[in-house]
Amino acid sequence: MHYVETQYGFEYGAAKVSRMFSDKKKGWVTLGVETPKHSGHDGLQVYVSKTGKVRIFDKRGEWNPPNARSQALREKGVDHAETR
Repeated sequence: MHYVETQYGFEYGAAKVSRMFSDKKKGWVTLGVETPKHSGHDGLQVYVSKTGKVRIFDKRGEWNPPNARSQALREKGVDHAETR
């Protein structure tokens, strides 16, 4: 498996992980993750708060985990858009 440390992170397999932003006073950090399918402006940003909360963003916005209702509908084969 390919592994190389870079100036601001590392490359591991197809993933390139790098530090992006941080706020020492508030304690949060942002990491960038790039892959062959998510690179440049399509790359992912992983925000980690001081308390450990994780939020993931791409060019379309935040990735939200499915809520219980959406997950139940998906398991039944119902498109969430049909229920609106």
